[in-house]
Amino acid sequence: MIAFITSVLRDPATGRPFELLPAEISFLEHAFNLDETSRAIYPELTYSAPKKSGKTAFAAILTLTATLLYGGKNAEAICCANDLEQSQSRVFSAIEAIVKASPRLKDRAKITKSELFFPDVSASIKAIASDAAGAAGANPVISVGDELWGFTTESSRRLWDELVPPPTRRAAWRLVTTYAGYSGESLLLEELYKAGTAQPLIGPDLYAGEGRLTFWTHKPVAPWQDDRWLAQMRSSMRPNAFARIIENRWVASESAFVDLAMWDRCVDPGLRPLQSDCGLPVFIGVDASLKRDSTAIIAVTGDGDRVRLVSHKVFQPSPDRPLDFEETIEAEIVNLCSRFDVQAIRYDPWQMASVAQRLIKRGVPMQEYPQTSGNLTDSSSNLYELIKGENLAVYPDEAMRTSISQAIAIETPRGWRIAKEKQKHKIDVVVALAMASLAAVKQEMMPGFGVFEFYRRASETATTVPLVADMIRVVWPQDQAAPSHLEVGGTPYLVKAESGAFVFYVTKDHARQLLKGPFSSAALIAANTDVAAGLEPLPRETAMLQPMRPPSIDEYVMQVQAARGYETRKTLEMLQRSRSWR
Repeated sequence: MIAFITSVLRDPATGRPFELLPAEISFLEHAFNLDETSRAIYPELTYSAPKKSGKTAFAAILTLTATLLYGGKNAEAICCANDLEQSQSRVFSAIEAIVKASPRLKDRAKITKSELFFPDVSASIKAIASDAAGAAGANPVISVGDELWGFTTESSRRLWDELVPPPTRRAAWRLVTTYAGYSGESLLLEELYKAGTAQPLIGPDLYAGEGRLTFWTHKPVAPWQDDRWLAQMRSSMRPNAFARIIENRWVASESAFVDLAMWDRCVDPGLRPLQSDCGLPVFIGVDASLKRDSTAIIAVTGDGDRVRLVSHKVFQPSPDRPLDFEETIEAEIVNLCSRFDVQAIRYDPWQMASVAQRLIKRGVPMQEYPQTSGNLTDSSSNLYELIKGENLAVYPDEAMRTSISQAIAIETPRGWRIAKEKQKHKIDVVVALAMASLAAVKQEMMPGFGVFEFYRRASETATTVPLVADMIRVVWPQDQAAPSHLEVGGTPYLVKAESGAFVFYVTKDHARQLLKGPFSSAALIAANTDVAAGLEPLPRETAMLQPMRPPSIDEYVMQVQAARGYETRKTLEMLQRSRSWR
């Protein structure tokens, strides 16, 4: 058997014979032992070792060995995918690569997308999806489940039951290659682990008895898993993940998100919330709740190789006093847009669809970020790495520190996410920080907004043919977010970036409408005092026309509040309070 492996099979990575590890040789010495009736002594095989131990290649070797040496005529082997692989097992791909690299096999096998067929002995090795129906009626000499910790659904459990070694074959096996799973979640593997390790120990980490042969080790088995590699893995992985994947230990799916000491190292006592910087590009995360959880709005910015907390605000609703999204979330976002150069605002559309629609009409760069498993994993992992690497700078805030202490990481086969241990805990500020930080790291701006668009327009301006002489240069006020275009008298003008400012080049008549009309913005006039002074007044009939221009942010708020029945005095007080916050 070992002679067959070393003389016939070839390692696809090197093209040379496989060099079996001591742990693999010890397992092989028992795996295919037969009794006096030529039946398998250990039909249930489990080989479990830390990640990067060569388990997938070893499973491929065992599958080829069982099929070609013990299967006889019409042998059949099945490689089943787990819930995460969807359709094709990695073991099948490894078998295919070994066959193609082995000169004595490659010309004797017919390979399709999901099957290897050896005409000489009518033997086949098939890949099937994680579906019990696909395995019904099979008669395999060996069936393989790779990374069985991922078999968590009822469908995968039924599949595994279908792959029981058939009694019609004298020798048949069911093989598992994996590392540890989650206690209480990877139930199928947990049962196999407990049953296997309850048998007598016959070698280092090798258990045998009651038809089971189980190798389960917490130690590195390959020479490339040296101290340097272990140190690298320990520094780059969460403690729970390191224990499960590298030390091959069972872990709970819940653990603290970060150690508070890690968070405290990110706190800069000299930092304070920023009041206003219209040239500072910021990214905002919003985690909203109508009645129960708090609502958090967080703004961050890139600061060299770090992400810096700019400001944050938390609103606390109650079941009998739900949050008014317009007065709180919408007003705060508008306020932030007037104080900073907002690049993107990430939000979960579940609660904020109507708010987002209104703000998008105003040109606010709203960016949907649904709380899917993939999105939660991405944002949670990114925030963890920022905190761990001390690449996050935050100002002191005891409430935020409490929220960090109450956040836990829930790990599942499909990833992990930030959550809370108790319903009363408030971690919304952590979720919002995770969304905003990921946007800042990826620098994904909305079209027409952001620093990338600024420089694109600056480059476009530098290479554009000079404008005709009668065009007027109008500068947009620095304390207001510039729109992507301006429409006056039915003519649209694209904003351009010049010397750190956003500008529009408009005709003289349109400049007069913007700066000399009865509805001209005071801020726009103030930003273009010299230009306005050189323009003639509008004729009486033209002055009666209202130029088409976006209203200022304050004007927009006044219009919305007036439509809702609020008095002008109360609206002005609300605006004044929002500007004086912190």
